Amino acid sequence: MSQPLFFYDEQIRRFLLQFARIFSNFQVEYGRNEEGTEHTLVRVPVRYGDSSRQAQTVLQNNSANFMPSTPLMTFYVTGLDYDRPRIQEPYFVSKINVRQRTYDEVSDTYETTQGNAFTIERLMPVPYKLTLKLDIWTSNTNQKMQLLEQIIPLFNPALEIQSTDNYIDWTSLSVVELQSTQWSSKTIPIGTEDPIDVATLTFAIPIWISAPAKVKKLGVVERIIASVYDANGDAVNAITDNDLLLGTRQIFTPYDYQVLLINNKLQCLRPPQVVDYPNSSLTPPDSPSSNLLWPAVLGAYGAVRPGISLIYLEQEDGSEVVGTIAVDPTDDRFLLYTIDEDTVPQNTLDPIDAVIDPLASGPGAGLPAAVAGTRYLLTEDTGDYTGTSPEAWQGTSNQPLVAQANDIIEYDGSRWIVVFDSANSPVNTQYVTNITTGIQYRWTGATWVKSYQGLYPGGQWRLVL
Repeated sequence: MSQPLFFYDEQIRRFLLQFARIFSNFQVEYGRNEEGTEHTLVRVPVRYGDSSRQAQTVLQNNSANFMPSTPLMTFYVTGLDYDRPRIQEPYFVSKINVRQRTYDEVSDTYETTQGNAFTIERLMPVPYKLTLKLDIWTSNTNQKMQLLEQIIPLFNPALEIQSTDNYIDWTSLSVVELQSTQWSSKTIPIGTEDPIDVATLTFAIPIWISAPAKVKKLGVVERIIASVYDANGDAVNAITDNDLLLGTRQIFTPYDYQVLLINNKLQCLRPPQVVDYPNSSLTPPDSPSSNLLWPAVLGAYGAVRPGISLIYLEQEDGSEVVGTIAVDPTDDRFLLYTIDEDTVPQNTLDPIDAVIDPLASGPGAGLPAAVAGTRYLLTEDTGDYTGTSPEAWQGTSNQPLVAQANDIIEYDGSRWIVVFDSANSPVNTQYVTNITTGIQYRWTGATWVKSYQGLYPGGQWRLVL
């Protein structure tokens, strides 16, 4: 058998030091004046040592004629026993990685860059119970009661201590438990030769004693060579090409549910539920009746982190609109959807004030009076080239408005003019936002449809918690 290597980490000593610190700042009161206001507070010292011959010699200053000063507290170890109820797997090894900051020896400071890296293998420590006794030396009962009233309330039933501030030391935390109290060391009859009385408190501390850890220094990866190719020798296009196996994506949505985006709220709908699709209507859809609650739908996948969790909505052109989500605090059927503006198509036309039927309403007839810059998207034809036009849409000099459905008109201060001619824009994709509803519309070449708001069936939306 080889000779074991010497090691000593002062583990038990550190717990004794922490125990001493607990009792190092208690005080007793000496005397009061006639008014009862002024008094003297004296700090009570605490020392390590029992009432053996050697400790007694120290207390008496190496003189048999010297009476030790009081009050005084001394503590000593009475037991160190294996704590079998706390036994753990003795062969367990914990491995952690530690990275240091670079240390500048010239300036004696740590820099912001990464320094050495280590792997630390820690063996399972051994459980022990450390038993300590605290003797309180007093010359009268009043001193004893003062100290006990300060000490006893701290232990209800125990006080937590920490032997070291090393964050990888898994044995540093422990508790000090008060187990018993002996009021006095004196017996009946009490003699007259020794005025000193000793009260004894017994404490138990469950500790761990560790073997040395194994520390390994990690090397530094200086270069990585990666050679990944598809059958054609090209990995870049294979990753992004959805027609190839390497780049094929499968999107799974919970129970094939649909989601309906109305303004800034997402609603979950069952697959058979019919809503305007593919979002062809210009009017915002009403929220249909649904008993699906988002916390129940998403609970199987994890917790929603407000402002962090995302939902992606796939568009017809393959792009995606992204927004953060949060459960509506007033109605669990809805998610508050905050869109990332960078993922929304940019408007190509100036915003409109409303989508209107020019045959049912007009300026001063269901709509506000005409103001320069007012813009409307029409759902019906109005006027003709024979000079017939609704009176509400005529200019200040009775100029007629001739416009078709899907046209955008604008008031220039004296008359209404067509600023977007749908008949002459068959294939030019255009985007415009209704500033009244906040809905963005897209021109398909034949009609206006909602750009990203509306219904998304299963497989056209995905969740990132």
